[in-house]
Amino acid sequence: MVSIQHEGLVALFRNRPTLAPQLLKDSLRVNLPAFTEASIHSAELTEVVPTQYRADLVVLLHNDGRPVSAVIVEVQLARDEEKRRSWPSYITNLHARTGCPTSLLVIAPDPAVARWCARPIELGHPGFVLEPLVAGPTAIPVVTDEQVARQSPELAVLSAMAHGQTDKAPVIAQAALAAAHDLDEERSNLYVDLVVMSLNDAARIALEELMQSGKYEYQSEFARRYMAQGHEEGRQEGRQEGRQEGRQEGEVAALLEVLDARGIEVKGEARERILACADLEQLKMWLRQAVTVRSIDELFRK
Repeated sequence: MVSIQHEGLVALFRNRPTLAPQLLKDSLRVNLPAFTEASIHSAELTEVVPTQYRADLVVLLHNDGRPVSAVIVEVQLARDEEKRRSWPSYITNLHARTGCPTSLLVIAPDPAVARWCARPIELGHPGFVLEPLVAGPTAIPVVTDEQVARQSPELAVLSAMAHGQTDKAPVIAQAALAAAHDLDEERSNLYVDLVVMSLNDAARIALEELMQSGKYEYQSEFARRYMAQGHEEGRQEGRQEGRQEGRQEGEVAALLEVLDARGIEVKGEARERILACADLEQLKMWLRQAVTVRSIDELFRK
């Protein structure tokens, strides 16, 4: 189930290729070779026709025109065992293609999902164990300084998306919006969308009050529709849509976690059916039934 949050996170790393190596070096303490340039590489990681593998994003690091390292960026908002099993193939295929050291960086804003993503993946061959490098909330910096945010707008927006439910959300959002203000209209509008949808109610109210005080002005259509004075109906609609999407993703994650804990495999069409379900009541019913059913077929029959 692709969401604006997923696509927005991918866009941050696509728009600033140095963001991935920055997180690896500064937050996860990964030693990377010296490089002079970072570029987006093809995310198609298929080597044979029958099975297709595609990562969310691939960043290639160059030193004087020569590739010296590759970073696979995966955004993970919920548990997905099938996706997780494909990560080792991503690394081996990209390593074979580029001939340089390859890392897997998983972006997981939810703490529980981040812990799940970080579990070692045993491949069976002695010593062949993949330990994903995971940037959860604790690994994503809290950016509150507007000058720092302007130097790296994508990092500022990522900070808002990871920490938008904390007590620091208002000042984080203010820094991110200030950074977005200086960008081209398309990027600016997207980043404002991502910041606002990540905030808790208290942070949204604080931003509205700041805008109404005249201390901060923003001209994007999204900001006018959801936050500016006189557009109360648009604000309420946007909040409801954001909450609905958040609740839906939460129910999907909980359902898959319960089924996994009970040893019930969810693969192929069954997983796609759950991930694509937009009916919150249906998801809630499945979650209640998941506690007692013995198979995925029994879940769908009820």
